[in-house]
Amino acid sequence: MSTKRAFALAAHPDDIEFVMAGTLTLLKDSGYEVHYMNIANGSAGSMDHGPEEISRIRTGEARAAAAHIGAVFHEPLVNDLEIFYEPRLLARLSAVMRDVAPGILLLQSPQDYMEDHENAVRLGVTAAFLRGVPNFSTDPPSSTVHQDVTVYHAQPHGNRDPLRQLVSPDFYIDIETSLERKKEMLACHASQKDWLDATQGMGSYVQTMVDIGGEVGSMSGRFNVAEGWRRHLHLGFCAQDADPLRDALSDFLHDA
Repeated sequence: MSTKRAFALAAHPDDIEFVMAGTLTLLKDSGYEVHYMNIANGSAGSMDHGPEEISRIRTGEARAAAAHIGAVFHEPLVNDLEIFYEPRLLARLSAVMRDVAPGILLLQSPQDYMEDHENAVRLGVTAAFLRGVPNFSTDPPSSTVHQDVTVYHAQPHGNRDPLRQLVSPDFYIDIETSLERKKEMLACHASQKDWLDATQGMGSYVQTMVDIGGEVGSMSGRFNVAEGWRRHLHLGFCAQDADPLRDALSDFLHDA
């Protein structure tokens, strides 16, 4: 089984676009098969639509964003604010993880501004760990896989942890050449412009994303706009020196 496969896994529709879509796009350009999944369906993200309707809208927006770069789209599993670290959801996500069998797993930051994000990371890390554990039953049942998977964590939203401290990445990926596609992916999430302005004061949806990436670029001391990454401990996942994201995107990478 080829391991030249990258899986971007996040909590909600538009989370991938904010912190990892530039890197995912570059991986696609480099020859990776790329996969895209939000664990939650966006059911809480509207002042105007009920949960079923906004879930349908937001899932469609996420599907369009994934299609924009030719990513394989995976359906969400739960409603917003139902991303809990619990056995049933872990069993369902683990089945997806075994099906994708990624060599690169892109996750959100373990320290982020809301519980859904942090729980999505915990679930993603454990699902990757369980990929080769035959005594863990997935839902639906699936066969174990045994490829190396290297796990990387993106920057938290706004580049700060919940205690307002700036989070510094291990390395930076220059996304200037993929920024327009990242902006186009985020623009697919049209339903979120008014919602985020009303709830978080985010007056310019796409520009906020660009500004966040610009701050990461400034942190690098080299790039105009960037995404930052931290590599997860290798134990249970891959060889100690495995770093396929660095190998694939070395021309775009600068160490902290």
